Amino acid sequence: MQVKQKLEVLRGAMKEHGIDMYIVPSADFHQSEYVGEFFKSRAFMSGFTGSVGTLIVTLEEAGLWADGRYHLQAENELKDSTIKVFKEGLAETQLMNDFIAEKLPEGGVLGFDGRVVSAKEGEAYAKLAESKNGKLNVDHDLIEVVWTDRPSLPTDKAFMLTDELSGESTKSKLARVREKMQEKNADINVIGTLDDIAWLYNIRGNDVAYN
Repeated sequence: MQVKQKLEVLRGAMKEHGIDMYIVPSADFHQSEYVGEFFKSRAFMSGFTGSVGTLIVTLEEAGLWADGRYHLQAENELKDSTIKVFKEGLAETQLMNDFIAEKLPEGGVLGFDGRVVSAKEGEAYAKLAESKNGKLNVDHDLIEVVWTDRPSLPTDKAFMLTDELSGESTKSKLARVREKMQEKNADINVIGTLDDIAWLYNIRGNDVAYN
């Protein structure tokens, strides 16, 4: 299926759920930059394979925001896709939130899979929707409708590294983290980033190649 066809299928699903604009970010459930195959929704939908980028699809048009590392790559990969490339970091580039504010119709519905969007981003999107007297729909992963042969979530078990391989024991790392917590007068430190957790506890897995 070509990108144009994928976008049309997605728009059909958007209409079924009453969604006027749909956001497809690059993250997984933990806001990782590098994600497993199951979570490469933006790459699948757009054809842009960079590690970071956000696709926004309306019922009439689509845009992809890419940072300076990927301007040329995005242009090449999205050629003839009908998706407009927005080059982040350039003065003339429209900001993504400004695009949402402009293109979301009055009383419109802004949709995305709420599991792959941070709370901070979600709050910003909610304010944008409210500014147009609209609302959010965060309950549907519409990419599932399009990506019929989507890879499954990984099932390989995590494994432990020895202290010899990791270079430092978990006990030592935890002690260093707690020292920093004391310096900051912190009683609890919440760590949600997968690679931070893996480093701290010397855990590894095979979900993402080379990570």
